[in-house]
Amino acid sequence: MSYASLNECIDDLERSDQLVTLLDEVDPYLEAAAIHRRVSQAGGPAIRFRNVSRTTFPMVSNLFGTPARARFLFRHALKDIESAMAFLRKGAFTSPLAIARAARLAPHAIPLRTSRAPVLACTTSISKLPAMTSWPNDGGPFVTLPAIYTEHPDRPGWLGSNLGMYRVQLSGNDYEPEREVGLHYQIHRGIGVHHAAAIARESPLSVNVLVGGPPSLTLAAVMPLPEGVPELAFAGVLGARNVRLASPRHGGLPVVADVDFCIAGSIAPRITKPEGPFGDHLGYYSMKHEFPVMTVNAVYHRKDAIWPFTVVGRPPQEDSAFGALIHELTGPILPRVVPGVSQVNAVDEAGVHPLLLVIGSERYVPYRQAARPAELLTQASAILGQGQMSLAKYLFIVAKEDDEELRAKDTAAFFRHVLERFDPARDLHFLTNTTIDTLDYSGTALNEGSKVIIAAVGGKRRALGTAIPPLSLPDGFSNPHVAIAGVLVVQAVRAAQSSVLTHSLPATLSRQFPLIVICDDATFAARTLANWLWVTFTRSDPARDIHGVREFVRDKAWGCEGAVVIDARTKPHHAPSLEEDPAIEKRVDERFFRKGKLLARWG
Repeated sequence: MSYASLNECIDDLERSDQLVTLLDEVDPYLEAAAIHRRVSQAGGPAIRFRNVSRTTFPMVSNLFGTPARARFLFRHALKDIESAMAFLRKGAFTSPLAIARAARLAPHAIPLRTSRAPVLACTTSISKLPAMTSWPNDGGPFVTLPAIYTEHPDRPGWLGSNLGMYRVQLSGNDYEPEREVGLHYQIHRGIGVHHAAAIARESPLSVNVLVGGPPSLTLAAVMPLPEGVPELAFAGVLGARNVRLASPRHGGLPVVADVDFCIAGSIAPRITKPEGPFGDHLGYYSMKHEFPVMTVNAVYHRKDAIWPFTVVGRPPQEDSAFGALIHELTGPILPRVVPGVSQVNAVDEAGVHPLLLVIGSERYVPYRQAARPAELLTQASAILGQGQMSLAKYLFIVAKEDDEELRAKDTAAFFRHVLERFDPARDLHFLTNTTIDTLDYSGTALNEGSKVIIAAVGGKRRALGTAIPPLSLPDGFSNPHVAIAGVLVVQAVRAAQSSVLTHSLPATLSRQFPLIVICDDATFAARTLANWLWVTFTRSDPARDIHGVREFVRDKAWGCEGAVVIDARTKPHHAPSLEEDPAIEKRVDERFFRKGKLLARWG
């Protein structure tokens, strides 16, 4: 079925035994998030919180908590969307059934105007909304599952609109209570284009913070659609019903009629205030920085409003299921966007943006015969010019011709393939003094850092080590472990210089272990593949933290004759890791769980 509202979605989950209801009072300060994390990480159901402290509004979380449930919510439209994606991939429809399915999409893409909007039935104030706070050091309560609507100042109307998911801080710091909220958006987001145009005009940018409504609206807000494609159109297609727009009596942007809440206001051209900290999806706090401040004009809500939220932190979290569905929907059109590329994996365990694994194609005949990357580098460069993929920090790319069975989603197999083949003297290509993810603190400053492309083509160059050979480490380095085949992790104190290690490693070690990672806790980093991915790729900046055994610079290109060494230790400028509050965890365990199971009733 398609959902006209969030309540319809919740009722459907309840009927299908995919939702539990918690009747006891829950504090939105840390308690609700602690319950959510436990249920979400166990692959559990959606959770409805009937009784929330300091607010009259109920809450719901973990709606999209598993890939199976995410698919269930959109089951009515997925086949039609897959047909449309197939058309985009092949440039033509392949069957009458595909044509019929795609034809059904068009009528739902155009928003409809209505004079009856449930969301405009009631008004409230910021302080009466659920004060959801997820992590102990968060700067205040945040809206964690919003869809933020803006229109281009030079092209008003829904055709020039953007719907994106950017976090909103409801109170704290220097915000004027009830009157101001913080609006944090990362670079390369659609709202940034609209904000820049408003600044150029020296005019405020009108903003609607939408919360709740049909789940299609939420997914549309995080879809990496091409610039200029309105997310409202995609939401209509995904929800199999037109998005309805209504005009508030007091003016301003049109409101999506069927959402649960709308915080309406505007951003002044050049006014910022400190926003944060906030526990974010890389597993660290994004720290306090200057971001736009939104002046609140009105807070609307429907009579039966329910406040949806999610909790982000070190992956996997609920947003991992989002990512899996997005990959499923967008994967088929990738070859049309970047010819020659067949698979891309934005690695969830590494925080998505820091690490891309790509399978391309090496079709330049002279280079293919010489087993030297060429077209792969063209494809990698194209990927780094595509939307949010441009924020990638480490991009590993291989040729499908070398192993037709290889899958980018099989992270361990992919790294084995790369490490067996890449030439460290030739195959690392750096981009320095460039942009990285706003939430990544490994670089030189906010939004600033470097990237590296590591390409591999041809047959195997080496046999990878799986056991530590006799090894004498210099002072300050200890506790070597094998993380995966060909990767050695070594623990080091902060004062130990990476150059001391690279100068002391024997040549025989480099042949077995072409990649060595320096870290704070080698036992932790080597315990699981997920730990190694998280430590290595979230805590290093390629240009500053990649070193090598017998390294050199030739014709301005860096290379090394032995192992590549990544210094993934925590540096003074890094953001702190997320840690739960032991007292809150103990209280939640005593009040809401019995033998690890949530004390809630079904339905």
